[in-house]
Amino acid sequence: MAKRTQYLTFALLASGVLGLFWAFVPAPTSVEIARVDTGSFVQTVDDDGITQVRDRYVVAAPVSGTLLRPEVHAGDAVSRGQLLASIVPNAAQMLDARTRTELAARVEAAAARQARAGAALRQAEAAELQAQADQARLEQLSKQGFVSAIERERSALSLELRRKDREAALYEQDAAGHDLQQARAALRQVFGAPSAGNAGNWPVRSPVAGQVLRVLQESEGPVGVGAPILEIGDLTRLEARIDVLTSEAIQIAPQAFVQLDAGGGTQLTGRVRLVEPAARTKVSALGVEEQRVNVIVDLAPSAAAAKRIGDAFRVDARIEIARKDRVLLVPVAALFRDANHWAVYKVSGKRAMLTRIELGARGGAQAIVRSGLAAGDSVVVYPSDSVRDGVRIESRKPNAD
Repeated sequence: MAKRTQYLTFALLASGVLGLFWAFVPAPTSVEIARVDTGSFVQTVDDDGITQVRDRYVVAAPVSGTLLRPEVHAGDAVSRGQLLASIVPNAAQMLDARTRTELAARVEAAAARQARAGAALRQAEAAELQAQADQARLEQLSKQGFVSAIERERSALSLELRRKDREAALYEQDAAGHDLQQARAALRQVFGAPSAGNAGNWPVRSPVAGQVLRVLQESEGPVGVGAPILEIGDLTRLEARIDVLTSEAIQIAPQAFVQLDAGGGTQLTGRVRLVEPAARTKVSALGVEEQRVNVIVDLAPSAAAAKRIGDAFRVDARIEIARKDRVLLVPVAALFRDANHWAVYKVSGKRAMLTRIELGARGGAQAIVRSGLAAGDSVVVYPSDSVRDGVRIESRKPNAD
């Protein structure tokens, strides 16, 4: 009986000691954990911009006179040669020597534009042939296993854009030819007999098929030679103008791959056609002066996007400036500075262990790990001040925001 009492007393004392121990041991810190794994690293320049019609055509008054109310409105589809508006010529101005000189100059300018459009068409045709040859070579290499699926997709996109370039050049050539015809007709009217040449209204017709983007003069009123009346464009030929810092623009190469988000689940892809050569000073929302430049992106055709996106729509762009495949990646949210080194809290058992690492390139969400971690390791992301070397941790699910 005495021994049972001793055993019971000992058990009670042991339980009390353990209870006191657990009472004073700190509870494990709740953390969010992410896995370090091998994948593709993509470094991008992220900024916003707007869409714009690549082949915008401004229909101008071929003669001076009174513009009657236009026959079309913004959003209307028009065909080539369709009547857009009518102008009642001003006979007194039509006989003016200055007007004759202006019309003669318009004829020369229209002829020059037509010649330039022809040269651009030949250049676009040559670029399309080169893209076709590149695509054929990639297909052969792909069959032999030397080209990745991503490279094949990018080559196909490049070929499609070159085809669109040729179509755009043909569009410009047609528009330039219409301009030349209008200018010559106006000049013939000036040199013709006033009673015959100026008797009727002057029809203003659409030079190309497309859609009316905006009507610049909706009411009847006087117009001069060359005054803009309305704008026509083809919304299936869109491009994007992305506004980026010059320090970022120097990293962007021609033909760089671009992903764009127009909102509402509408995604677009494209290629950089041009980084404009002239920058400008822009004051940010914080009052800081920045040097910024436009990056022009050719958009790949998209039937779904064509129904939703128009001219001057806002887009968020991610311009690819570097890509590396099969590299070890760690979330940027796990990184912090320890003295002069980059470090993470590596998960070892149920404890967070301070681990210094060496990084390569860094992006917005991920960074390349050169040393210090291995594939399959887990690290603490968004570590708080309560996370220290050797502290006990427990995993929690990320917030579902």
